[in-house]
Amino acid sequence: MKIRWVPTLITAVLSACLLVGGWYIYRNMTTIRPLEQITAQIPGVTEAKPEIGRDTVTVELTLDKNADIRAVYDKIYQEGKSVIGGRELKLQIRESTDQQKLDTVWSSMLFGIAQAMDHRNYSDIPQTLKQAEQQFSGIQAVSEMDESNVYITLRDGDDFKHIVLPRIAAQMGAWPNA
Repeated sequence: MKIRWVPTLITAVLSACLLVGGWYIYRNMTTIRPLEQITAQIPGVTEAKPEIGRDTVTVELTLDKNADIRAVYDKIYQEGKSVIGGRELKLQIRESTDQQKLDTVWSSMLFGIAQAMDHRNYSDIPQTLKQAEQQFSGIQAVSEMDESNVYITLRDGDDFKHIVLPRIAAQMGAWPNA
C-alpha cells in the first residue's frame, strides 16, 4: 500500500491549523477578553493588556495620574478570580513620559523601603516617604498595603510613578517591577 503524501500533508496541516486556531479562539474568549472587559471598567485605567502564563497573569496597565493602584489591583483580582484561578496576579505599569525626578526620588528611598520590606517593618515605609517629601520639593508620596502587596505612588505635578511591591520577596535580586 502506497502512502499518498499530498493528501496526508494537507490533512496534517489542516489539523494543526484547526487545533492551534481553536486553542487561540478559546484562550481569547475565555481568558483574555474577560480580563480586558474588567480592566476597561476600572476608574483610572486608560489602557490594559493582559498576558496569561502558566503560573502568572500579568496585566500591562496605563493609568491616569489620579488612579488608585490598590483599588485597581483589588478590582482586577476580585472580578477576575475565575480567569486568574490559582495564578499570581502581577501588574506592569507604564509610567508617565518624563519622570527623571521621580526616578531620582525612588532611588533615594529605595534602600529604606527595601530594608523595611526585608525586615517586615512595614510601618517604616510611610516614614521613608515623608523624608522623601521633605527632601524633594513638590513630591507627594502615598503608600498603601494589603495582604499581598505594598503600593507606593509618587507624584510630581502631572508626572507620577506607581510601584507595586510583593510582600513576599523573591528569593534573589531586587524587585523586578520597581
